[in-house]
Amino acid sequence: MSHHLRLLPAVFLFGSSLLVLNPTRAPGQVPPRVVAAVDNANRVTLTGNVHPLTRAGADQGAVADSLPMTRMLLLLKRSDEQEAALQDFLEKQQDKSSASYHQWVTPLEFGAQYGPADADIQAVTGWLGQQGFQVNKVYSGKTVIEFSGTAAQVRAAFGTEIHGYQVEGKLYSANASDPQIPAALAPVVAGIVSLNNFPRQSHVRVVGIARKIAGKPGLQPLLTFPNPFGSGTFYGMAPGDFATIYGSKSLIGAGNNGAGQTIAIVGETNINAADVQAFRQMFGLPANFTSANIILNGEDPGITSTGEEGEADLDVEWSGAVAPGATVDFVVSASTPASAGIDLSALYIVEHNLAGAMSESYGTCEADLGSGGNAFYNALWEQAAAQGITAMVSAGDGGSAGCDDFDTALAATQGLAVSGLASTPYNVAVGGTDFDEVNKWTTYWSATNATTGTDVIGTSALSYIPEIPWNESCAQIGLTDCGVSAPGGSLNIVAGSGGPSSCSTLAADGTCTSGYGKPKWQMGVTGMPNDSVRDLPDVSLFASPGFDGTGYVYCQSDSTISGAATCDIKNISSGSVDFGIVGGTSASSPAFAGVMALVNQYQAAHQGTSRQGNANYVLYQLAKKTGASCTSSVPVAAGCVFNDVTHGNSYIATTYGTSVGTNSVPCTGGSPNCSVTMTGGGSGVLVEPTSATTEAWTVTAGYDTVTGLGSVNVANLATKWGTVSTVATTTTLTLSPTTGITHGTNENVTVNITVTPKSGTATGDVSLIAKLADGTTRGLDQFTLGTNGSFSGTTQSLPGGTNYTVTAHYAGDGTNAPRD
Repeated sequence: MSHHLRLLPAVFLFGSSLLVLNPTRAPGQVPPRVVAAVDNANRVTLTGNVHPLTRAGADQGAVADSLPMTRMLLLLKRSDEQEAALQDFLEKQQDKSSASYHQWVTPLEFGAQYGPADADIQAVTGWLGQQGFQVNKVYSGKTVIEFSGTAAQVRAAFGTEIHGYQVEGKLYSANASDPQIPAALAPVVAGIVSLNNFPRQSHVRVVGIARKIAGKPGLQPLLTFPNPFGSGTFYGMAPGDFATIYGSKSLIGAGNNGAGQTIAIVGETNINAADVQAFRQMFGLPANFTSANIILNGEDPGITSTGEEGEADLDVEWSGAVAPGATVDFVVSASTPASAGIDLSALYIVEHNLAGAMSESYGTCEADLGSGGNAFYNALWEQAAAQGITAMVSAGDGGSAGCDDFDTALAATQGLAVSGLASTPYNVAVGGTDFDEVNKWTTYWSATNATTGTDVIGTSALSYIPEIPWNESCAQIGLTDCGVSAPGGSLNIVAGSGGPSSCSTLAADGTCTSGYGKPKWQMGVTGMPNDSVRDLPDVSLFASPGFDGTGYVYCQSDSTISGAATCDIKNISSGSVDFGIVGGTSASSPAFAGVMALVNQYQAAHQGTSRQGNANYVLYQLAKKTGASCTSSVPVAAGCVFNDVTHGNSYIATTYGTSVGTNSVPCTGGSPNCSVTMTGGGSGVLVEPTSATTEAWTVTAGYDTVTGLGSVNVANLATKWGTVSTVATTTTLTLSPTTGITHGTNENVTVNITVTPKSGTATGDVSLIAKLADGTTRGLDQFTLGTNGSFSGTTQSLPGGTNYTVTAHYAGDGTNAPRD
């Protein structure tokens, strides 16, 4: 008989200090990093964690000491060596030549390999307990500790008071200064996710209700929709229309409808399951959603508002509309004075390894999210990718103005920004398009709806519809003052979001210091900005709530007109039925989650593995394949995977003389990145930081920061998914000289790069990447391989200094795999 003895660290309390004595570490265990006495008198500040709204709001003073601060999240961090190993593992999970290809881990396996040592976690939880907090849970991935307490305990433990703040007529609570922790814990504590209840913003656009009258074409708006073009008939997009437009009808018809796959939806309000059931019954979808698919993570928040309920209904209904055979689980967590419900729900999904695809339709710009919030989502989506979960996150509905409120603002005041929930390198950021259909509706829509047969009930779309950026603002007319010649109602900042990451790291004063570095899979793609940072979005789908005459149909029973509930199906055959009309990247993100469920099912049948992890590895490699990316037009060329959006609204171009394909929006003169630089000079539009005459941002051939790679043909995406990166490569690099380089002198350095595949010749681009002494990376230069798969030339981009490494990254060409 063998005896399995596990030695636990002994913990002793000496006054205000916590001393952890660690036993000898067993082979293979993670070494502990809390090695000094945990002394409350020796503290460090977690900078960049005061919400900007505390400065803009009216400070109401300290809240009551007894205010419950429940379900706070303390974010842990791994060692540099662990992070390097995890990065290597994530790469190998997507490398077909690796034994680790698609070898997804469980949350427990992730924590054991990449989490802090048990002794370190006990040091942190022991200190929290000493401060009077209740430790609710240490998550399996060893990335987050959940704990609860009071405002008084927060003040005593973290050295920051919780104050009340009056913002736009509402009272919120938030920390008034950056929190502090004992210096001894700093090696394993990344930060506190939040100490405030400022809400994350829902990326949904609810515009009203339309009525379907038996025997009449299209839908009749019951409210004035924001369509400046005077359309007589409004076309609501039903599930069958999506399948026709985006090419998934053949997949679904062949039984590849998402069966056997699970999609998880992030929520913070409950819903009425009958709404989803009515939607599915209305359009002849399988009756596979019940109240059992609503998962309560903690207390039931109830229906927090009809607006948030509409968001949740949309997400659940449309993820299942795109993949009608998939299981859709809706996870609900109540928000607390310290934590957003969506953060808790997203964490629950990853902790329970709930689904192969998940969608989050909320956002907060990187600056508002703070250092702790950005680090939380970066770590969470990183763990999700290691577990094989594809995380879809809506890019946003405020165009390139990611920090302004698109629901209320007529013009941006805070400059260019992106959502921190979507800007990590580990999730798919989903942007928004509109249909270029004004005065051409009858070309793309039938006057009648399908009622039976092979088409899904309600189908009236005839084909793919050319797409343009979703932008409801006057910025698409050009740089002119938006108040002069704009269509009625277009002085707003409503548009699909995108742009470069710029603020994932914040300084002590809350100002931005840097964004996420450029992921390797974004390199070497036609149109990709040479900006050294992560760019958004990755892909896009239709998101308009009706600007050009089409919006998503959804059901929400407590959204009524004259007392009549939407989606009341009792009289559909002989009378009329009312629908909610909705849009936003809150629609495109869950729709793309449905797309991924279809891809997962297809890959399970043809490749033997259903989960795909971070789908960007394949999406960007597919875009490099010859013929995979086609200009968005009709007829669609055979074999196209991506519908590349390259122009603006045709009707606006004809009417106003120009139309910019852009997600720029109006801005207040004198505000950051505004074309009008004078305060009080009227409205301008957001422009690029390096050009006062180029709108930020505009579409180009290939990738752009308006619609990403474009939208997709779902059937081609699924069938071609397994064809990328099949041939391993070898990449070599020589530089000369490697010493004595003087920064700022334009000194030439000779570069020789060769990429050798197993067969054939490698094509595409290679990039030089420097890893500097402080651990940061910087993109230096980009070259195109010659006909023999090599490059010889010079660069003047190497920085001065010593002790840094330079890597040549071959981006792949869709056939040959990337390699460093």
